[in-house]
Amino acid sequence: MSLERCRPTDVDALTDFLAAVDLTLSGLDAPTVRLWIERDATGTVTGSTGYELSGDGRHALIRSVAVSPHARSRGRGTGLARFALARAADEGASRAWLFSRRSGPFWRSLGFVPADRDDLVAALADTHQVRLFSSTGQLDREVAWSRALARGESDGRPDHGRNL
Repeated sequence: MSLERCRPTDVDALTDFLAAVDLTLSGLDAPTVRLWIERDATGTVTGSTGYELSGDGRHALIRSVAVSPHARSRGRGTGLARFALARAADEGASRAWLFSRRSGPFWRSLGFVPADRDDLVAALADTHQVRLFSSTGQLDREVAWSRALARGESDGRPDHGRNL
């Protein structure tokens, strides 16, 4: 399986996939949101990853990192997360942020630490997910995580995935 950029024609399939794994659906079709999908041999979406940059490009909100239940525990989630982190660093982001209430141990394994939710909101106030969570009151229930990024951060791919 390989990752491909999410095209406008893929948004419905990605939306169905993310709804099934209970992740945020806001802004999937926005030009500021960078998304990639992974499909199985039948064309079904089995994984996704992405991020949205802050207005100044220094911060990335990691989002939509998911693996279908039947493909979990094989390292795909780690690979997908590293891919998004590497792409965000390549675009100039120096800090990655995310919301996660359920997957703390997974994100800790990738170097994330608990972060101040208000700091995340200040850095990424213009992103779809932050605006949605703020307007619906969900923000008060979210747990923020963060870690530094470095250019040239490896995602484990020999070509660093630049062709995607």
